[in-house]
Amino acid sequence: MSDIIDKRQRANLFRTRLNQAMQASGLSQTALAKHIGVDRSTVSQLLSGDGARLPNAHVVGACASALKVSADWLLALSERPESAADLLATSLSISQAPRALVDEQIFAWHQEAKGYKIRHVPATLPDMLKTKEMLQWEYAPHLGRTSEQAIGASQDRLDWMQNSQSDYEIAFPTCELHSFLTASGYYEGLPIEVRRAQTQRFLDIHERLYPRLRIYMFDAHRLYSSPVTVFGPLLASVYLGQYYVTFRDTERVNAFSEHFDTLVREADISARDFGSYLRETARKIGL
Repeated sequence: MSDIIDKRQRANLFRTRLNQAMQASGLSQTALAKHIGVDRSTVSQLLSGDGARLPNAHVVGACASALKVSADWLLALSERPESAADLLATSLSISQAPRALVDEQIFAWHQEAKGYKIRHVPATLPDMLKTKEMLQWEYAPHLGRTSEQAIGASQDRLDWMQNSQSDYEIAFPTCELHSFLTASGYYEGLPIEVRRAQTQRFLDIHERLYPRLRIYMFDAHRLYSSPVTVFGPLLASVYLGQYYVTFRDTERVNAFSEHFDTLVREADISARDFGSYLRETARKIGL
């Protein structure tokens, strides 16, 4: 809405929105009058007048409070009817996260974003692309529930992705892939047979699902990203380890989308080249 608005138009919008808020709340004119401390005739005038005059700030604020909307929205200064406190409460939330990123919460977010592009930077390798043996090696000591449940949840996410209308983009550092292939760093002690099977699974899934699933790799010396998932325009969630910090306001979701787009734009390995790069790198290492 334009910042400059005719006084009569603003007064008309006030009456329209006041009526909408009353209908949504179920408050009658009599009930609203009682809440804001005026006569019923005053409320009737607020709803039915046709002039350019607006009520005073006290009446507008009292109406907003009684109807649980923002005064800015009533006055056509905002397109969001929620109060500032409600907007803040819904725009950012913190929820507990398990050790493995295959829990019900993040799966529910995937389902909510069905049809939208999902962008994902994993904490390690992408969980939903891991083999059963890889999941068992990585998460069995930490899950707090059976490995079979976690494996089932991971498979559910992969099945969902294949059957949904969502495009899925994944970006992670090349050094993460090299650590996995060489069983170094985080992956120290990972048996070679698990690495071989996991490498083949990556190749199979890439061949089967590309271009709906696109995997990019970037240079961590030049770029950095925390584990984050952007669910279309709906929400963005940052994984802290024990918690998800989730944002739903448009400005921050767009910022995370732009961050991910930078990872894709400056990726060393494009989604098209991921399979050939992985195959050649694994060959050189002896897998």
